[in-house]
Amino acid sequence: MTLGRAVRLRRLFSHPSGRFCSVAVDHFVNYSEGLPPALRRMRETLAALMSGRPDAVTMMKGVAMSLWQPYAGEVPLIIQTIAARPDDKSREQMATVEEVVRLGADAVAAAAFIKGPTEASNLRPLADLVRAAEPYGLPVIAHIYPRRFDERAGASFSHGASISLDPEDIAWAVHCGLELGVDVVKTPYCGDVAAFADIIADCPLPVIVAGGPKTTDLAEALTTTGEAVRAGARGATIGRNIWGHARVTAALRAFQAVVHDGSSAAEALQLAGLCEEQPSGQARASSPMCIK
Repeated sequence: MTLGRAVRLRRLFSHPSGRFCSVAVDHFVNYSEGLPPALRRMRETLAALMSGRPDAVTMMKGVAMSLWQPYAGEVPLIIQTIAARPDDKSREQMATVEEVVRLGADAVAAAAFIKGPTEASNLRPLADLVRAAEPYGLPVIAHIYPRRFDERAGASFSHGASISLDPEDIAWAVHCGLELGVDVVKTPYCGDVAAFADIIADCPLPVIVAGGPKTTDLAEALTTTGEAVRAGARGATIGRNIWGHARVTAALRAFQAVVHDGSSAAEALQLAGLCEEQPSGQARASSPMCIK
C-alpha cells in the first residue's frame, strides 16, 4: 500500500473506535425516486450534517464543486463516480479519478450491481477505477449490491430487479470487491448476525454496511446497523435514514452512538435527544424503544 493511500484510509477510519459512520447524499442519480426535499435543499442538508461531524460525506462531483468549499478539510470527502440503477437502465461514469483528485477528495466510490447476466459489465467500471486510482494513492470504496429478479420480467432481466439480502449473495458481493482490489466494500446487511459475521471473517478488507431504505421508525434502522457492527462491520454509510429524518443532525448522532459507542437503539435515541418530551407529555420520537 502506498503512503498516500494509507494516509487517506486513516483519515476515513480516524475515530478512536476504529469504525466509520458516514453519510451519503448521492442518491438522486442512482435511485430514480424523484428528488427528495432534503436533497433539493442540499445547502441546508449539508449544514445540518456537518453540525454532527460525520466521518465522511459521499456526494456527486457537482455538489462538491458548488457547495463543499465551506467545509473543505473539516471531514473527509468521497466522490461517487458512477450513475447506475439495479435494472441496468443506466450505468455511466460521471467523474474521473483526475477530477476527484482536483476536488481534494479522500476517496472515490463506485456503485456496482451484481448477479444476473450483466454482472461483468457492472464490475468492469469498478475494475477500471481501481486501476486509474492506483497511481494517485486514492482509496476506492465499492458500493456493491447483489440483485434478484422477478421471474415475470423474462429472460432479459430488464425489469423487476431488486436488492438481494440473501447471505450467499452478500458474501459474493464482498468477494467481488476483494477480487477487484478495492480498499473498502460497502454492501447491504443480510439481516443475520451469525451469517454476516462469517462473511466479515472471510474478508481481509474493511466491510461497511449501507443504511438501507427509509424506515418508518428510526429505531429499526439503528437496530440493524448495530447488529451489523456487532457482527464485525467496520461501520456504515447512511443516506435516507439520516437526511430523510426531520432532525438530520440528531439522526446522525444516533447512528454515531450505535456505530462508535456500541449503544443500543434505545440508548442512541435518548443520547441524540430524539426521545425528549413534548409539552403534552408525548415522546418526540414515535418509537416504542424510546426510554422514558
